Amino acid sequence: MAIRNIRTLGDDILRKQSRAVEKIDDKVLILLKDMADTMYTKNGAGLAAPQVGILKRLVVIDMGEGLINLINPEIIETQGTQKVVEGCLSIPGKWGKLERPAEVKVKALNEAGEEIIITGEGDFAKCLCHEIDHLNGILFIDKVTEFLE
Repeated sequence: MAIRNIRTLGDDILRKQSRAVEKIDDKVLILLKDMADTMYTKNGAGLAAPQVGILKRLVVIDMGEGLINLINPEIIETQGTQKVVEGCLSIPGKWGKLERPAEVKVKALNEAGEEIIITGEGDFAKCLCHEIDHLNGILFIDKVTEFLE
């Protein structure tokens, strides 16, 4: 598949609200494959469609347990809090401390259009929150309490 260009801080698309995917067709499936290839090439743990210039509610994540494709993901439940350190492929070289939920429950569609519920804890919860924030035009730097050098 194709490696896509990752949009970086200053690109207005990163601040826009993504639209729901109405139909899961070949175009959407190819985009998910391209996003995964791009994420792996850049050594990322997750990537949202706005980061490759597409305002669709699509996320790919691989925290070492295998690829997860999420279509129209939404956080439906959170529990607890955790202090985390984050970076972002769209903000290269910047890291910061912030607070995220310790556990999240996310509802989404898979590639077959089936509704799935995923529960994430720790780093996986952090990644889910980070990528879903991208779909809403929110960047981790908006939530940072301390930048790291």
